[in-house]
Amino acid sequence: MTAAPLPIDLVERLDRLLPQTQCGQCGYPGCRPYAEAMARGEAGPDHCPPGGDAGARALALLLGVAPPPSYDRSRGEHKPPQVAVVVEADCIGCTKCIQACPVDAIVGASKLMHVVIDPLCTGCELCVPACPVDCIVMEPAPSL
Repeated sequence: MTAAPLPIDLVERLDRLLPQTQCGQCGYPGCRPYAEAMARGEAGPDHCPPGGDAGARALALLLGVAPPPSYDRSRGEHKPPQVAVVVEADCIGCTKCIQACPVDAIVGASKLMHVVIDPLCTGCELCVPACPVDCIVMEPAPSL
């Protein structure tokens, strides 16, 4: 027996409402898989800390379900937009941050200093625990 096809239009619309941090705090490996799970009815609209309460309400509205009172705070904290910054003096060029970045926002080479491309960084923080020398800090995202 094959699974019913996903309503692609619904998946697209849900995915567009998500913040695209690709952080995995929802329990899925990125925003698109979370959108697909919601479209299949396997996940609720309250799993995304980066989207906050407003995001959970918008997802519930699109899904046609009762809006949750808030997002599931056990999954993480809602924060203002942020970006990662590599402290140049401390970077050893191990490339672990590059491997951890789900959006390829970090560039560099082995044994050379790395840098974060601000416009690409989603602020997911996955690079922070990957760094063995704690040379990555999170800073407020630049205003547009």
